[in-house]
Amino acid sequence: MNVEPIHTADDDPRWQMPYTPALKVSGGATVYVSGVTAGPVYHSHPHLLEEFADVPSDPGEQAQRAFDNLERILIASGATLEDVVQLFRFIVDIDRNQDAINRVQAKRMSTRATSTTVEVTRLASAPGLWLELTAVAAVDENR
Repeated sequence: MNVEPIHTADDDPRWQMPYTPALKVSGGATVYVSGVTAGPVYHSHPHLLEEFADVPSDPGEQAQRAFDNLERILIASGATLEDVVQLFRFIVDIDRNQDAINRVQAKRMSTRATSTTVEVTRLASAPGLWLELTAVAAVDENR
């Protein structure tokens, strides 16, 4: 499997972006991960608020748990956080929460993945959740 970063002609290394504009993946298998939060991956539908009672209110702690959940799912599929080629972040109250989330992400992942961040008014699972992640990973089929 090969993952090639794609840059335009006006790429300038002075920009310290926390993502790559595009990645070209050849060979390998693709893993698509459903949205995960700091809450339990497996939970009732319709949602029961008591299942989310232990979720911390701090956005950095929520980000740690969300990345933990993402990582566990990736490992179960034969991938790691370093295999993520596309990350989607849905953040409630971006002005209040994004900096803490960014710090956690910088420690947990490389800057290789393409990334999209969307501010939302609320997440579907439970009130008080600030972050939902969904990802696409590319892995060697022999893993």
